[in-house]
This record gives sequence, C-alpha cells and structure tokens, in this order.
Amino acid sequence: MRIPTPHRTASRTALIAAVALLAIPSNAATATASTAPADALQPVAALAAERLATADLVAAAKFGTDSPIDDPAREQVVLDTVAAQAQQIGADPEEIRRIFRDQIEANKLVQRGLYAEWTAHPDQAPTTKPDLNVVRQTINRINTDLVQSLADTTPQRTALTCRPELAVAVIEVHHQKHPDLLHTRALVRSLASVCQD
Repeated sequence: MRIPTPHRTASRTALIAAVALLAIPSNAATATASTAPADALQPVAALAAERLATADLVAAAKFGTDSPIDDPAREQVVLDTVAAQAQQIGADPEEIRRIFRDQIEANKLVQRGLYAEWTAHPDQAPTTKPDLNVVRQTINRINTDLVQSLADTTPQRTALTCRPELAVAVIEVHHQKHPDLLHTRALVRSLASVCQD
C-alpha cells in the first residue's frame, strides 16, 4: 500500500479540482451531440502536456539571464503563426489564437514556478542552459500538431460532452506522465478555452 505524501496528496487534490472544473459546461444550451469516441480529446491534452514540458527548458535557458519570462514579441509571432496555420486548414483563427493564449500563459506559469523554486533552492537550479532556438523549434512542431488536433476535434470541442471528455483526457495524461502539482495546474490552465460551450 502506498502512503500518500503531502506532495502526492496535493497533486491528487489539484487533479480532482481540475477535473471538476473541466467537467462543468459553462453553457450547455449551445452544445451539440458528439459523434466521436470519448478519447477523441486525448491527443489535445497530450500535446498540451508535451508543450508544457518545454517550459522547463525555456526556464532553464532564461534563468539567470536578462531574458524575461514575458516576451510579448515572441508571443505575438506564435499567435500569428498558429492563426495562419488554422486558416490554411479551415479552422477558426480567432478560436485557435484564444486557445494558444492559454497555452502561452500556462507555459509562463510553469516558468514562474520553476524560477521561484530555483531562487529559493539554488542547488536545484539548472547547471546548463539549453539552446533556446532549438527549444523553440520543438515548440513550433508541437504547435503545428496541436493546431491540427484542435481542427480535427472541432465537433467534439463544441459538444455538450466536451468538458467531461476533456477531464477524462487530462486524467489519462496525468496517469501517463505523472506531472507534479505545478505542471498539473498549468495543464488545466492550458486547456481552459478548448471546449467551446
């Protein structure tokens, strides 16, 4: 039998709260019926988690330098790029922008959390700095995949069942990746606008 540690209990509590938030539709009247399997939104959650994992690398690259966490110029480039990709494949560019604003804010949430941890415990700070240009290439690839996944799941994301299905997807990703409390909170933040209810 595994004895719950305070960290594990906090992470589990955060996951339960996340699932509750994601499972409650904000406006069921505008929803339509879903025709896809219940796991259709799992790739969206998995890609969001993969994108969040890059926040650790971005934070490591920037920590102790003059590069700020907030980078409005870079953020605008990301939003313009994903909106253009959305338009090319017939998805709603403004909807994709809205979802990616959440992705960006979630990424910064992780970076701020790591900065606070590393500042409080310098011995845990990274000792090497990843190449930010290489990390951004990874982020760009994930962004492209996420735009496509969001376009592919438009019917599920406008359905009455979106929030419960997204909550199940988050649980599956959490089970597979075992994120800590910070990354669990950030994953929920990253998915705030996925369901269009």
